[in-house]
Amino acid sequence: MLYIVATPIGNLSDITFRAVETLKKVNFIACEDTRHSKFLLDHYGIKKPLVSYHDFSEKKRAPEILEKLKAGQSVALVSDAGTPGIADPGYRLIRAAIDEGIRVEALPGPSAFLTALILSGLPMHSFVFEGFLPVKSGQKRAKLLSFRDEKRTVIFYESPHRFLKTLELMKDTLDDIDIVVARELTKKF
Repeated sequence: MLYIVATPIGNLSDITFRAVETLKKVNFIACEDTRHSKFLLDHYGIKKPLVSYHDFSEKKRAPEILEKLKAGQSVALVSDAGTPGIADPGYRLIRAAIDEGIRVEALPGPSAFLTALILSGLPMHSFVFEGFLPVKSGQKRAKLLSFRDEKRTVIFYESPHRFLKTLELMKDTLDDIDIVVARELTKKF
């Protein structure tokens, strides 16, 4: 069985009892950054083998993980923060498991974009999540222009080191719109 386990987006207490129980019982955990996941697991006294699964390892790791799943092992897929499959390669492993007839179970929990949407005060009845914006400025400008007439609330991620340039580009590209910036939504400093 492949378990999709949501992890805290900042505050380590924002994890479900079921998620902790599942992380304790699986054979191993597939994660983006083993160091980051080890910090979470150590906090909850969980000792499990970790396998890296991220953009640069997925082509090698996915077949290995699928073989172990087909052999009857249980695996938890986690991301560094939030729900696996959202703006990370987890969805490809989920799709491959489904295609192989492997049972997949989701354990709901934290999601950065939903938390940001809730705290934004913007309309939530109709929204679109775009993931990360393109890195190249021409492609980013084109993507932002595609939002110009959008009536729904648009949510996207941007890296901290590109944020200010993207904000300037939004100012130059988009009409008078409401913008909410959210980061470190539940982290305790």
